[in-house]
Amino acid sequence: MPRSRRTGRLRGSLLALALLAPVLLGAAPGGSGETISLAGNEPGERLDVTLTRVVDPADPAGQEPTGSERLVATRFRLENTGTAVYQDSPAPAAHLLDTNGRRFTGDDVPTTAGPSFPETVTLDPGGTAEGFITFRLPRDADPAAVQFALDAGLADDVGHWSLPLP
Repeated sequence: MPRSRRTGRLRGSLLALALLAPVLLGAAPGGSGETISLAGNEPGERLDVTLTRVVDPADPAGQEPTGSERLVATRFRLENTGTAVYQDSPAPAAHLLDTNGRRFTGDDVPTTAGPSFPETVTLDPGGTAEGFITFRLPRDADPAAVQFALDAGLADDVGHWSLPLP
């Protein structure tokens, strides 16, 4: 086979692998602010999760920011599309990844961006909730993506949104 054909096939294979990597790694096809349907580890657990807003930097509510870190607030909309009651803590279910591959777990830190989720959210089938999840990052961190998974972030099904949102 001529070299140019092999190179073309190799490039095509690498492109297909790059597009499939999030799915193969357990992440939903994600993208900018789209709704992703996620399953939990228990029968009937299913949420439609939408990342609707990112505030970077976010101002802490009622306190001064520290010099070594900044806050990034992310607003999510959760809709229980399953048959079981959803009861979970959204903050530890979310992670922010930076361009250096570091992973930051969500927190319930209040910010002026808007109201946070309560520590525990309970949604009957068909119920919805919206709120912010905040991340503490070093000032020099460059956010690349946000992830969310049910069961306090331990479910196999992971939603993935690339940043910045359009």
